[in-house]
Amino acid sequence: MIHKKYYEELEKYNQLISRKNSKSDFYNGIYDRYRYPVLTREHAPLHWRYDLDARTNPYFMERLGVNAVMNAGAIELDGRFCLVARVEGNDRKSFFAVAQSDNGIDQFRFWDDPVILPDTCPEETNAYDMRLTRHEDGYIYGVFCSESKDAKNPDLSAAVAQAGIVRTKDLKTWERLDNLKTLHSPQQRNVVLHPEFVNGKYAFYTRPMDGFIDTGNGGGIGFGLSDSIEYAVIDKETIISRRVYHTLTESKNGAGAVPIKGKKCWIHIAHGVRNTAAGLRYVLYAFGTDLHDPAKLVAAPSGVFLVPLGTERVGDVSNVVFTNGAIARENGDVYIYYASCDTRMHVATTTIDKLEDYLFHTPQDALRTADCVKQRCWLIDKNKKLLDQTAE
Repeated sequence: MIHKKYYEELEKYNQLISRKNSKSDFYNGIYDRYRYPVLTREHAPLHWRYDLDARTNPYFMERLGVNAVMNAGAIELDGRFCLVARVEGNDRKSFFAVAQSDNGIDQFRFWDDPVILPDTCPEETNAYDMRLTRHEDGYIYGVFCSESKDAKNPDLSAAVAQAGIVRTKDLKTWERLDNLKTLHSPQQRNVVLHPEFVNGKYAFYTRPMDGFIDTGNGGGIGFGLSDSIEYAVIDKETIISRRVYHTLTESKNGAGAVPIKGKKCWIHIAHGVRNTAAGLRYVLYAFGTDLHDPAKLVAAPSGVFLVPLGTERVGDVSNVVFTNGAIARENGDVYIYYASCDTRMHVATTTIDKLEDYLFHTPQDALRTADCVKQRCWLIDKNKKLLDQTAE
């Protein structure tokens, strides 16, 4: 017998997933933000969390609670917006689940069952943060963090991160391939597969790291080629977006969503991290690489692209935004999916034209206060002259 409380909670759940979203009052000319998150832990279906049987769950308690929904890969499939979200249980273990929406900004609904990946790595404890790449070879690839305990270190927090690789054509049946091997980097997180072959090879954006948290000698976002995807091995990583002192990438940075092919460049939305008195602060930034040579940086606007605002600043890991998914439609519209505070998912909408205008016409970081002030004074003087001319 189904517990009567189930029907009360189901009514609240249906109200949540049928809620319409709307643009917020935020304005910067680059993208629009929205009033409500697109996915939260409350979007997890009730039958994932509760034993619905009144006989075995007389108090209708959560048996397998969900703590957060975050860091979703994104892809358009059969005309629908699909997010492969990281769902974190109350037990701290993450799993993947597909949520879909007809319009990309609201009414996301999880599929009935989580994603089941082939369990080929017995040492793997946690899997999370999948990037989805529709590759020109015909497959959809998922590249994610495969985390395991560092068996060589007695510290219980010591972990090893590698890039796991799976592929599918429908987000339902998945084939697991070998983890990516980077011969000169002991650990990898935030790895992204480029959607096209480069010189006949599979191209990856990497984040070389000496440790699980600290980048060590890792200089930033790398780029490398592999002859195979089934047994992906990268011998050489070229840094294309460097960490720089006293910028938003000072502590570390990493690739975010799969790069978007624009008219002038590949559009990258990445994350940068700096340390503060309140802990690590994660923000998003953007850069562009050459359409014919994705390892060549061609645009690097200064400063942040997107930061947590208002209630987005509060959550499990406060003052953080992170993206690993975006959808670019054939009409030029772009949907950027980002998580706030390792807690919930949001969307920001823009266009390829706006993103490329931002990339190529926003000044680069002058790197010194004196020079940054000169940039701002130039803009102020230009605008004063224009305002004076308009007043005449």
